[in-house]
Amino acid sequence: MEDRKSSREYLFRVTNGHSESCGVPPSIDGDTPGHRYSYFQNEYGEQFIFAYSVDGKRGSLWMGDAGWERSFDVVDGFVPELALSETEFLWLAACWKAATGQLPTASKGGSE
Repeated sequence: MEDRKSSREYLFRVTNGHSESCGVPPSIDGDTPGHRYSYFQNEYGEQFIFAYSVDGKRGSLWMGDAGWERSFDVVDGFVPELALSETEFLWLAACWKAATGQLPTASKGGSE
């Protein structure tokens, strides 16, 4: 098996598609141990980043249209402060399942 750490090429790289008024996007090191990350772009070009700390058991979401400089807490797979579309919620639910092994439950509310 080839030594994976010998290759320093990007696995994935994306440019900020939001205007300057949305703030400075987060700079995330996807190689941080104990963390899980995901990127999503919806049908309107709005960009999202999900991060989960395995040790802290905490999820965060950045959304360009909501202002890159602020992250939102992801609680049991939901973002109480945001109304996500169906496709956005389905992506976040898949992220939550991959990070925690649990699917969000309808009884915990959150997305519209």
